[in-house]
Amino acid sequence: MGLICAVIFQRQGRLYYADPGSLTPAVGDQVLYPTEEGAEVAEVVWAPQWVSEDVGGLPVLAGMAGSEDVERAEASRKKRAAARVAARKLIREHELPMKVSGVDYVHDANRTTIYFTAPHRVDFRALVRDLSATLHGRVELRQLSARDEARLTGGIGSCGRELCCSTFLVDFEPVSVRMAKDQDLPLNPLRISGACGRLMCCLKYEHPLYQDFAEKAPAVGEGVDTPDGEGTVVGHSVPSESVVVRLSADGRRSVCALASVCSARKAYETRESDGAVH
Repeated sequence: MGLICAVIFQRQGRLYYADPGSLTPAVGDQVLYPTEEGAEVAEVVWAPQWVSEDVGGLPVLAGMAGSEDVERAEASRKKRAAARVAARKLIREHELPMKVSGVDYVHDANRTTIYFTAPHRVDFRALVRDLSATLHGRVELRQLSARDEARLTGGIGSCGRELCCSTFLVDFEPVSVRMAKDQDLPLNPLRISGACGRLMCCLKYEHPLYQDFAEKAPAVGEGVDTPDGEGTVVGHSVPSESVVVRLSADGRRSVCALASVCSARKAYETRESDGAVH
């Protein structure tokens, strides 16, 4: 058991989970969330509640945000907006093939970090000098990959929901075309690519279920015995744990639960017994 709450740093932004400690903030309250650069103001979107899972290791809220903290956060927001405008203007003047994707500002260190995308490596040393003089502080530029840009800018996926990478995904796990093939998805890039232009992260979510099903189910074209009679497997339905069988007697198609298809059960039992022997 553990106590947990969730906060966001900007509207429609990614959720960050925390241990509320001794605090009892309500939804909409401003709190101080610990980061590597110090405590930052965040808004509570999920009030503290007990969960059954072990949630040890979460950052502990540093306290409720006061008026000075909120004013500093507003000043940082204005600084980020000014930095974005200045960066776009100077990029045009330097004629660099860059696109600004996001801006971060650390108030205590007076440091601005500008995230950008570009088709190749860019020499931006002159740009950094001009930005530092314009913004009167330290400036860093960091080039992002296509996936990182989608995470930072956010958006809506083909499912109609907000992008996984900008809401709850912490790390990008490898995704391959094989996962789409195993799930019988069309290999049309427009159908299996996300907003970043890469393979959708969600292809990995259900892939283990399809792998497990493939190990137990009879292959398409295999003869099987079902409660409706003998037939040939012509299709699979992984979500319902069933197979589609064309009956030999009348050619009718029958949807049978995987457990009721004898050849699949026998093959599964054989594999299990072999595994136990080894």
